[in-house]
Amino acid sequence: MNVVTIKSMLRPENPFIRLSPKDNVVVARVPLSAGATIQFEGREIHLQQAVGAGHKVAVQPIKADESVYKYGENIGRAGANVEPGDLVHVHNLRFDLADQKYEFATTLSDLAGIPRLEEDTFLGYQRPDGRAGTRNFIAIVGASNCAAFAAQQVEAAFSKESFAGTGIDGVVAFPHVDGCGQAEGPDIQQLRRTLDGLADHPNVAAAIVVGLGCEVNQVSYYLRPAGSSNGAPARRGFTLQESGGTTQVVSDSSKAVWELIEEVGKMERVACPVSKLVVALECGGSDAFSGITANPSVGYFSDLLVKQGGTVCLAETTEICGAEHLLTRRAVNREVGEKLLDKIEWYKRYVDGFGLGISFDSNPSPGNKAGGLTNIAEKSLGAVAKAGTSNLTAVYDFAERITSSGFVFMNTPGYDPTSVTGMAAGGCNVCLFTTGRGSAFGFPTIPVVKIASNSKTGLHMDEDMDVNCGTVAEGEEDIPGAGKRIHDFVLETASGRRTFSELLGHREFIPWRIGPVL
Repeated sequence: MNVVTIKSMLRPENPFIRLSPKDNVVVARVPLSAGATIQFEGREIHLQQAVGAGHKVAVQPIKADESVYKYGENIGRAGANVEPGDLVHVHNLRFDLADQKYEFATTLSDLAGIPRLEEDTFLGYQRPDGRAGTRNFIAIVGASNCAAFAAQQVEAAFSKESFAGTGIDGVVAFPHVDGCGQAEGPDIQQLRRTLDGLADHPNVAAAIVVGLGCEVNQVSYYLRPAGSSNGAPARRGFTLQESGGTTQVVSDSSKAVWELIEEVGKMERVACPVSKLVVALECGGSDAFSGITANPSVGYFSDLLVKQGGTVCLAETTEICGAEHLLTRRAVNREVGEKLLDKIEWYKRYVDGFGLGISFDSNPSPGNKAGGLTNIAEKSLGAVAKAGTSNLTAVYDFAERITSSGFVFMNTPGYDPTSVTGMAAGGCNVCLFTTGRGSAFGFPTIPVVKIASNSKTGLHMDEDMDVNCGTVAEGEEDIPGAGKRIHDFVLETASGRRTFSELLGHREFIPWRIGPVL
């Protein structure tokens, strides 16, 4: 499957989109009425039911239990006999992808068809450890729920400050509901890795950690001396119990913020190579156009960035199911491909442990289905298009520091705020977020670029959507054109242009708790 090549099929006069010659279903580009007759590929298709934009229509007879193909890939089996012109959706398509065959490092790419953009730079903040920031914040990290309110109050104390001349973009709090009632082990280790990654982030100049004092997640874990090996500035830590309560810890922390600004402020943006960009790839509120317009356009951007030495991070383990065989073929070696499959198997065991009888196919939301996506295989095939055609170079645990360049994968849930939290903690300094139904999302310290898959959403939610890729379905531009437009917007954003989510003040930050509450 190579959805980056989608071009001529998206002509405005063509009401159907066939994504691969192998497909026995096509996608309706516009809403179509029951009883309509469509001229398609030299023959007439009589519609048996009304078909919404983005929904699938059979163009060949499909017998019960035969495979249904979209993107040239199997997305399940027909639950009944299907005739040309029939709507194909939850009522007659079964999720069944048993006996998936995996190959490793068989479709490696040299990105020969992707242009090399010479001397591209952005204006960022160069960090002592070699990374570069696209923003410059002071972070207030809550060690536990017991300190969440105090952390928020520290941020509030600076809400009316202009920070003019300081080189600081603002003071941002990370309150959360965890940090106590957790046993030592993988759960608390993951929380510490997450919070540590957010405090030691290229978009963060310095951090203050606030705790209660007696919680499992102790402030002392996060403190490090000045001049430590990674070159990060010293962190400060306070607890309510040592400071003397809420009011005093807010006062102590606020004083420390000004001291840190004096220590690390007055930074200016400088020209940084685009190889310093580490971009999180996320989708939410997807529809059937997401995998046809927005996601492959982001995929083209991903290839542009990777060819220049940058990094893109795909995530959402639950949303590669049904497409993971395509990713193992792109793994640089068998070890990386098998590590990806190991994450999927770990996630299946994790889900099974709750005893709810759910599977990855429980992932598509009501909105996904209303937008034409029937099951997780179909959703995943569109979702992985965000990673373009580049080789998979590394696989990471949730919130693990990203150190490899190129296309990498991180094990996260499909739940958007948690998924982006993991990638941000891993060091991503920009996020591209595609949506079809419309999603309002942002993150405290990394700019989130919202990309609409259709013009209806792009125009209707025009104060949330930064980029509209509905132009691709309308035949106004092709995938490379939209991808280059995203590339240019990302460089502007990395250089300081504020996205709509930043202007609106969106702060969707949620760590991933995988263990029990004690």
